[in-house]
Formats: sequence, structure tokens, C-alpha cells
Amino acid sequence: MEKKTTSYKTDKVIGSLKEAIIKSGLSDGMTISFHHHFRNGDAVVNQVMKEIAELGIRNLTLAASSLIDVHEPLIEHIRNGVIAKIETSGVRGRLAEAISQGLMQEPVVFRSHGNRAAAIESGELKIDVAFLGVPSSDCRGNANGFSWDESSELLCGSIGYAMVDARHAAKTLLLTPQLAPYPNTPAAITEDEVDAVVLVDSIGDPKGIVSGATRYTKNPKELLMAEQTAEVIEAAGILQEGFSMQMGTGGASLATARFIRNKMIEKGISADFALGGITQQIVQMHEEGLIQKILDVQSFDLGSARSVRDNRFHTVISASQYASPSQKGAAVNALDVVILSALEIDTEFNVNVLTGSDGILRGAIGGHPDTAAGAKCAIIVAPLTRGRIPTVVRHVDTVVTEGKTIDVLVTERGIAVNPGRPDLKEKLEKAGLPVKTIEELRQMAEQIVGCPKPIEKTDRIVGLVLNRQGEILDRVYQIKEEKA
Repeated sequence: MEKKTTSYKTDKVIGSLKEAIIKSGLSDGMTISFHHHFRNGDAVVNQVMKEIAELGIRNLTLAASSLIDVHEPLIEHIRNGVIAKIETSGVRGRLAEAISQGLMQEPVVFRSHGNRAAAIESGELKIDVAFLGVPSSDCRGNANGFSWDESSELLCGSIGYAMVDARHAAKTLLLTPQLAPYPNTPAAITEDEVDAVVLVDSIGDPKGIVSGATRYTKNPKELLMAEQTAEVIEAAGILQEGFSMQMGTGGASLATARFIRNKMIEKGISADFALGGITQQIVQMHEEGLIQKILDVQSFDLGSARSVRDNRFHTVISASQYASPSQKGAAVNALDVVILSALEIDTEFNVNVLTGSDGILRGAIGGHPDTAAGAKCAIIVAPLTRGRIPTVVRHVDTVVTEGKTIDVLVTERGIAVNPGRPDLKEKLEKAGLPVKTIEELRQMAEQIVGCPKPIEKTDRIVGLVLNRQGEILDRVYQIKEEKA
């Protein structure tokens, strides 16, 4: 009897990106999406946009989970009319500067990771074609964030943001440099969600995943704040067997994990889980038995990416499971404590992590407002001043996270507790911690560096900041160009 051949080996594989774009039916005015799990090592956005531009497709909405320095070539695609609108969590680098100076005709729509997931799920943000780079996929689209070949270092770990796009896009195209044997398991994205698998030379450099925001700090000021943050968590009664936590980006917030680790060892306790963007520090605490399980929506370094591959208790979760406010449950709502950073915080505890002291877009919303709203205790760790700029101000330049969701601010010169948490203030004072009012901290900052001049802006809106429910929370205005 003649051996039966199977069609699954090639039926979704396309060897040319241009051919895949044409077959997807992409046309003028549609919406395309990308993920940012390779961060500054990403090679997908730029190569896809180059092919799209050469095909003459225009007036697109770019719905990327986040845009980073490496995406500077998008400036020309905007100028040439290929990209008309952007929806994202954040923009950085030259692209961010150009947008702040009025590059786009339409304001950029900024969404938190949770709101982005909810908008995609509801159809408010309708994705026509998702272009998702994955380290490995089989010929039918079962994909994950690491190579099936364990000797390969092509990995990004979690692909939690890509999972939502794959599930809800009208057409889902996976870009990969290698085909794994079918079935490629475990799969974060599965074949029932995928229209085509596109073979490309590269999807990115894993070394670009690490950024300055995930650095290990040696700064004495940041270490002091980290130590005080751990003391706040202990005094608040959070450090008990089975608690849960998330560490945000930024030197001080990440360093807090070291001090929490020491206190957990002293108390002989472990956490049920750690959540969010995961670093090697969290992985090490898990391996030491201090954290039972890890829920990972984004791996922040190669150590955590390898752990996703090797450890069954290090679990990839989608952005929806992580933080969507419209689903039946979100992991952020199970958090006991989250440690977050800030570019600015005002006397109403509103936080800005999007625009710098010059009004230019500098960061990303990320999961900041999602975790602050979900956690039982949301702690901001930030220095009182940065250089000659106060961090504690009368009014933040851009409201990203609403003050009603923030419980504590820790600075190197004192700790402020939201007036809505008198119970927490009492516990911290009883522990002998240096509790002050946030107004006192603002006055201290101004005594040190003075009151900064208002940022000069035009009345043209270059960005809209949405809250978790998709309502406009704040607006980002074009900055005035300095006169020669």
C-alpha cells in the first residue's frame, strides 16, 4: 500500500513576506498590529512596514503593544502616508520626539495593556492583520516564545501580548526564522488562531530585550528607597505566607525585590505567585522556593525567557488574563502588592510615566494603571528630585494612573500615604517609618531645586491617554519648538 501523505506539513507556510501580505488581503485604511516582546531587539515591525510601503498600501492604523527606539524608521512611513494613526502603550526615542513635535495629523491613542486587550476583545480596536514574530512555530501555527531546539538562544520567553492579537485579529500571520516539528508544544499561540506562517531571516535580537529600565542598580539613593519600600510592605502586614506581588521597572522598584527576599528568608515564608513583566531576580527567588509560581506576560531579560522554556511553574499568560478589566477575571486583581515607578507624582497622587519634564513622550503606560487599580496596595517608588527637576509636583504633566488607585509614595526623604488609607498610615507610623504628607514632600522638592517653569505647548493634541475603561483621561499637547 502506498504511504499516505499529510497536507499539514506545508499548507500554512509562505516563504515570502511580500506574498504573505498580499494573500492577507491587506489594503488601504486597515489596522495592523505587532507585539514588542523583543523590545529594542525587534526586527519585525521595520521589515514588515518596508514591504507594505513598497506594495503601495497607505493610510494604515498601527496598533502595536509598544514602540521603542528601534522603530525610528516609522517616522518616514508616517511622513509618506503609509501610517496614518497609531494606537499603542507607549513610544520612545526619535519617533517619540517627532510625534511630540507634531509629526502626525491624528493624535496617538495611548492605552494600558489591560485596556488594549479589552478594546481588541470588544472589537473597539479591530485588527485586520496581526504580524507576530515568534521564535518558533510549526507549519500550522503552533508557536511559543522559545526555540524547540534547546541549544538555540533565539527566545523572548512570554508572548503574552501577542496572544490577544492572534486570538482576535481577522488575519493572523506568524513570522519565524525556523519551523519546529509538528506539533510544536507547549504552544502559547495555537494553530486554530493562525492563518499563515511566514519564513523570514530574522525576527529580532534577544539581547535587545534588556533595557535601562530593567537594570540592576548600585545607586545609594535607589537602594535606600528600595530598603524603605520593603519596610513599608512589612509594616503594612503584607509579608505573610501566601502573599502575591509584582515588581515594576526602574532601578529602585526592582531592587526592592532583594530586600523583600531577605525579609522572606528571615520570616520563613513564601509567596504564592509573582506577576507581570518578569526578571531574573524573580526567577531566582522562585528557584530558591520563595515564590511558588510565576505568571509571566512579558519576560524582561534572557534569564526569565529561559525559565519560561525550562520551568513548568513559570507560566505564560495573555495580556487579557493579566489585566483586562472587561473579562471574568484578571490576575492583577489577585495582587497583594505592586511596586511601581514614576516620572512625576502630584499632591493628588496622580502619576505620570509617559511624558518627561520637557513635555516630550519618554515612556509607556504599560500595566501601570492596571496593577495600581487591581492590587490591594500600590506603592510608587521615586526620588524626590531628578537632577534639577522635582518628581513630586503640584500637577503632573500627564495623568496616566489616577491618584485614587495609589496607596503609598516612597522617596529617599520620606514616605507619603494616600489620605484614603488612614489604616495604612497608622501602621507605618507605628513602625517608626518617616511618614510625611505629600504636600510636605512637594515643598521639600521645591526647596531643593525650585519650581520649574511651565512647559511651553501649542493647543494641538498629539496624544490621547485613555483610562482602563477606554475613556479619555488626559491629553498630550505638541511642544513648542525652541527658537534659534
